[in-house]
Amino acid sequence: MNPVLSTLRYFRSEYEAHIVGHRCPAAVCRALIRYTIDEKCNGCTLCARVCPQKAITGVKKGPHVIDQALCDRCGVCYQSCKFDAIEVA
Repeated sequence: MNPVLSTLRYFRSEYEAHIVGHRCPAAVCRALIRYTIDEKCNGCTLCARVCPQKAITGVKKGPHVIDQALCDRCGVCYQSCKFDAIEVA
């Protein structure tokens, strides 16, 4: 019981984020991760080309969007973006 009480004492905010907010502050729980593309996107299409699920759409030199229903949260788009336009939430 002591390990559980210790983690609750020191990591209470993370527990609450997972249980109440349905998000993972550490970005390690795949089911709770959400990738989004912000205004830094210049439409280079690299993220769309490397996405194995084809979840990213948009026109060249225009902002792109990630379809959350298709995204499997693999992180390939995040790793490939050279403009830091993909955010992990």
